[in-house]
Amino acid sequence: MGKYLNPGCMKFQQVLNSEIYVDKTEMISYINSVVNTEQRYVCVSRPHRFGKTIAANMLAAYYGKGDSRHMFADRKIAECENWDKYINQFDVIRVVMTDFIKEKKDVGAALMKMTERILEELSEAYPDVRYDADDLFYSMDKFYRKSSKQFVIIIDEWDVAFRACKEDKDGQKLYLDFLRDWLKDQEYVALAYMTGILPIKKYGQHSALNMFDEYSIITPMQLVEYTGFTEEEVKDKCDEYGRDYDRIKEWYNGYDVTDIIPPDPNYEIQKSTGEELKPKHYSIYSPLSVVKAISTGIIQNYWNKTETYEALAEYIRMNISGLKDAVVFLMDGGRLNIDLSTYQNDMTSFHGRDDVLALLIHLGYLKYNSDTKEVSIPNNEIIDEFKASTKSEEWVDTFISFRKSQELLRATWDCSEEKV
Repeated sequence: MGKYLNPGCMKFQQVLNSEIYVDKTEMISYINSVVNTEQRYVCVSRPHRFGKTIAANMLAAYYGKGDSRHMFADRKIAECENWDKYINQFDVIRVVMTDFIKEKKDVGAALMKMTERILEELSEAYPDVRYDADDLFYSMDKFYRKSSKQFVIIIDEWDVAFRACKEDKDGQKLYLDFLRDWLKDQEYVALAYMTGILPIKKYGQHSALNMFDEYSIITPMQLVEYTGFTEEEVKDKCDEYGRDYDRIKEWYNGYDVTDIIPPDPNYEIQKSTGEELKPKHYSIYSPLSVVKAISTGIIQNYWNKTETYEALAEYIRMNISGLKDAVVFLMDGGRLNIDLSTYQNDMTSFHGRDDVLALLIHLGYLKYNSDTKEVSIPNNEIIDEFKASTKSEEWVDTFISFRKSQELLRATWDCSEEKV
């Protein structure tokens, strides 16, 4: 067992030991279905505190060498057919990219250090293999052919190069090319699973990582029920701990996601009946906030315990036409239609108001309705974040202007009603 190679079960065991645990192990059933298929490249993106790392640790415990059967035998996954098909069958490489890629640090040097650490652990596990210490891709293929064990590669915080190194465009491209060469079409890869906040970065019409299927907060597809806590799960925990579900819902609910899977697998049925299949909507809760509120009984803003308000303030104060007006409108309970097509999946390439609002969806500050194509603020907790981020003097004129426009609108309506 190493830090990167087959890191073991302890991190997932600590989750199981926690006072409040919501069983999401059924997710493994779907992931098993894509192992060693063309769909074996999975990128999961959603906001902080939505359980991405817990899921990554769960997969590492399930697939990695060792004996973790006892951890899953009495969980929901055990109710699925062939649930143990791949348990403990692979060499797992588990990497948290924030361990290597840092702000104002050379991305190339970080990748070299990561290569060194991974190959060092592989050489300890398979000491008879001759490998190239400067070539991760060639060397992993050598280890695979010697051991006959494929790799499950789990990358957490995959998007750190775009969050911590926002202006390093050359470093970002180098990073994307590195991931492509490491993972794409490599026989040693049984599964590549990445998590992050941002969807995969695209440069124009090209993406170095176009082999990945993306399961985001906007299009979670088959993983929709594992995006966060569902209403049913939150209700069950509120009943168990005697908490007021309605207050929990008011404060932490609000992320609307759907299970539409492109292309529609039931297309033939749809075509023959002439009926359009409707997406099933799920109302998703932020897991960290719900756990805190249920365990303590205190309803408050837990978001700001892990994020500073400056993170939001940085983006909504940007000098982009109509952005501040849109923010004030949303804070007043409004819903705003936006176009997601121009967003470049990073934190710097903004060509208009909608690109910034698209980023705020991925950061968790806004929710997106895929039916109406509208954004809104999801709940009281996030309203608190917007209030904290708009207290500075620069927002005074925007709020005054909004209030005047609302008064004018009400006066116009009053006059219209009198005429009627």
